[in-house]
Amino acid sequence: MAISDVKEYAHLTDEDVEALGREFDAIRREVMESLGEADARYIRRVIRGQRLLDAGSRAVLMAAGHRRAGWWAGTIGLGVAKIVENMEIGHNVMHGQWDWMNDPEIHSMNWEWDLVGTSDNWKHTHNHLHHKYTNVVGMDDDVGFGLLRVTRDQRWKPFYAGNVAYNAILQLLFEWGVAIQALELGRVAQGRADKDAFKRALRPAARKVGKQVAKDYVIFPALSGRRWRHTLTANAVANLIRNVWSNAIIFCGHFPDGAEKFTKEDIDTETQAEWYLRQMLGSANIDGGPVMHFMSGNLSHQIEHHLFPDIPSNRYREVAVRVRELADRYDLPYTSGSFAKQYGQSWRTIAKMSLPPQYLRASSDDAPETRSERVYGGAPEIVDLDTGRRRGLRTKLSARRRALRRRRSTETTAA
Repeated sequence: MAISDVKEYAHLTDEDVEALGREFDAIRREVMESLGEADARYIRRVIRGQRLLDAGSRAVLMAAGHRRAGWWAGTIGLGVAKIVENMEIGHNVMHGQWDWMNDPEIHSMNWEWDLVGTSDNWKHTHNHLHHKYTNVVGMDDDVGFGLLRVTRDQRWKPFYAGNVAYNAILQLLFEWGVAIQALELGRVAQGRADKDAFKRALRPAARKVGKQVAKDYVIFPALSGRRWRHTLTANAVANLIRNVWSNAIIFCGHFPDGAEKFTKEDIDTETQAEWYLRQMLGSANIDGGPVMHFMSGNLSHQIEHHLFPDIPSNRYREVAVRVRELADRYDLPYTSGSFAKQYGQSWRTIAKMSLPPQYLRASSDDAPETRSERVYGGAPEIVDLDTGRRRGLRTKLSARRRALRRRRSTETTAA
């Protein structure tokens, strides 16, 4: 099942974990102390570019949206503008990554993004709950988003047979899923929520939904006059483009093989260094170039983002080099892969978890999507006496993969 002892699973001693924590503290301190005008220019340039793309795309739709080429150009441009606003700007600004600039417009307290969910509700569910309790089953609502079964630690129910269909719908309506998640409608329906707190959260949420719906489906179509239908459908498709892409990037960072899940057991006594280690083991990166990094809001560096959520996103690429070096030194896995690989594994896990346990072959402590420290056992193996190199979790994982391949090969030959 999920990992209950992070240090034992990682094959690290108490001293190792605290030393690793000091290394991470040093990385964060050095980056934050080096922030300056070049970083400020970056975010201001991105915001200016995004607003120009948004305005230009809407102008194209109004002027030429009745032509196929004009409609597609405006729709794709608007979809890209929404992605950039949500991911590289809104998500990162609301994490406080640019608060050091003391610019009231680009500040986590003031930014409201182009999404039906309110920034205040999102900051509570995402910044406070998800980042504090990353992948802790029963505490992090992003483990399945209250809808999907993504680990064997979630007891199977007939409802989960629809896992694949639910995720397909969630992709298309992802912004609505984000808004609903913050309101905890499931708890409300079960009578387990504070009704007064729900009413307080519902009012601003309803106002935000009204503004977003009016903007995309009433005001801009009305400004297009006789071409209002073309603008309305373009806005709907642009929102779908943003929803599907955002969902895909987020799932690639949290549900591929190697993004581990954890139990509640050690959370109350968890040190900062142990929190760093859990973030590293519970996140996954996407390999790619500058376009992938930018269009993902630099969440292609999900490991670095979870380690340092308030470091400006344009710095994650340089931070990743140092994090990889630490992973090598402590023989820890650094989970990363192509978009196709990470996304494919996420969908495979969602499909597998739709099945009752009796139809799953791997052990609940040693499945691609769910591992625990119980599968390895034994004391940490710190140093290889022949080479002097540190040995730990990554070495264990590699040896286990080789053993599994040999066993499958033998079974195939015998058959």
